[in-house]
Amino acid sequence: MSAEQPERGALRTSLAARRRPDEPVWWDRGFLPHVESSQLLQHVCYRLADSLPEPVVQQMEDELKSLPPSLRDPEKERRVNAYLDAGHGSCVLRDPEIARLVERTFLHFHGQRYQIHAWCVMPNHVHVLFQPLGTWTMSKIVASWKSFTGRRISAFVQTGLEPGLGGAGLEPGGPGGRSPGLQPGATRIWQREYFDRYIRDEVQYANVVDYIHNNPVKAGLVAEPQQWASSSAARWKDGPASGRTK
Repeated sequence: MSAEQPERGALRTSLAARRRPDEPVWWDRGFLPHVESSQLLQHVCYRLADSLPEPVVQQMEDELKSLPPSLRDPEKERRVNAYLDAGHGSCVLRDPEIARLVERTFLHFHGQRYQIHAWCVMPNHVHVLFQPLGTWTMSKIVASWKSFTGRRISAFVQTGLEPGLGGAGLEPGGPGGRSPGLQPGATRIWQREYFDRYIRDEVQYANVVDYIHNNPVKAGLVAEPQQWASSSAARWKDGPASGRTK
């Protein structure tokens, strides 16, 4: 299923709507604050549960305590991204069948529950740039992706059967169950939390799209973004500024 992107004018309208002061709502769920609004274009990154152990996160935080918050948060994000790109954990998303499952899942309701702009499935984490539609919130959408794929990834690792889209619907719920193919003692597929950032303007939009598409290159997995199969890079035309894919 392809993701047809909005025209540049539609993108401008969406970004302009975000500036209405009554729209964005900050709320704190679990460990990270999130901004919820149907007007917002969101860059979300969610990762496998075993990709970034808690002791590693704690060590990062301890090392950065002396920095002011304005420097601490960006540096922590940089270190987390570098750790993920190094390919730690089971990296089950490297399996083509599992990567296709993850792709098909978030493309399934493209144009109905949300508008997909760009994506990339890395070996141990996933980037998606999208805008919720109607009453669908970012948290509800991401929860449905993680719940649906978590159950099927677990079953795939256990049985080897193709993780198709059949069966239960894409409904919100907890992450998937235990998968013996992951690290010993693993109780879920996806990390509970995820990182998100809403898009403020067209410059940031272009930068985020470039970041998503170049993630496999930065990680040393391919030489060109278009060579990574589990990405929207090969579907884009005229570069990020066009705001659409082939």
